[in-house]
Amino acid sequence: MLVKIEQLEKQYPNFHLDCSMEVKEGQITGLIGQNGAGKSTTFKAILDLITFERGTIQIFDQDCHDLTREEKCKIGVVLSDSGFSNYVKVKDVIRMMKAFYPAFNADDFQYQCERFGLPLNDKIKTFSTGMKAKLKILAAMSHDADLLILDEPTAGLDVVVRDEILDMLREYMLKEGRGILISSHIATDLEGLCDDIYLIDQGRISLHEDIVTLTECYGLMKMDETQFERVDKQYILAQKKEHFGRVCLTNEKKFYRENYPDIVIEKCGIDDVIYMTAKGEKR
Repeated sequence: MLVKIEQLEKQYPNFHLDCSMEVKEGQITGLIGQNGAGKSTTFKAILDLITFERGTIQIFDQDCHDLTREEKCKIGVVLSDSGFSNYVKVKDVIRMMKAFYPAFNADDFQYQCERFGLPLNDKIKTFSTGMKAKLKILAAMSHDADLLILDEPTAGLDVVVRDEILDMLREYMLKEGRGILISSHIATDLEGLCDDIYLIDQGRISLHEDIVTLTECYGLMKMDETQFERVDKQYILAQKKEHFGRVCLTNEKKFYRENYPDIVIEKCGIDDVIYMTAKGEKR
């Protein structure tokens, strides 16, 4: 197990985090939710950047507080509010990475920078948003990390750059024993990348599913009030009133298709799950 969080609690004046989750070897795990749901707080707790009141976090089967320098070097990190100074050049980044990480592969890093169009002798302030994002990802992967922790790495990027970054992450996962924990507001990125998804809502994990189950078993049912009154509600996770009647989130769309052929059932994506969990009435 790369990461195991058990009953983690962090209290702020207007927010309480209480979650448990895992990141397994060979898997990409997504953490999704609205702004302020607790994603960044969870990441900072994993990285021992904040204290927490209760619970345990294990990384590489050890308490996160007890990791050695060598073990910490096996973690690659991209936080949404972090980055390199605008006044350094990529060749300066190479010197810094050499000093910080014994396993840093300067030759491969330089090759990857050239491959993705990042000039070595230009100051980072001249880079586009996409170029800066690619630089952060390449730096996180450059020192033979076994675990990547990525907080919104594709935020604000166009579809071409996002695809390039997702390809970089897939390439990274080709080596056995690695894993990624990633958050993103762009559902299509996670649907095509992740093995499993955790949904965090108001500081609590409200759903955990593998991506196959999420895409094949979840659905949105649309029905009028008469249909809603007579339908079996045991597999309805959340429901919301609409002008036509009700929209309901289910994790057993096959059951409803077989037993209620007159009900409209649509494919459900990650965005739908987030919306219904946040705005719908939970059952």
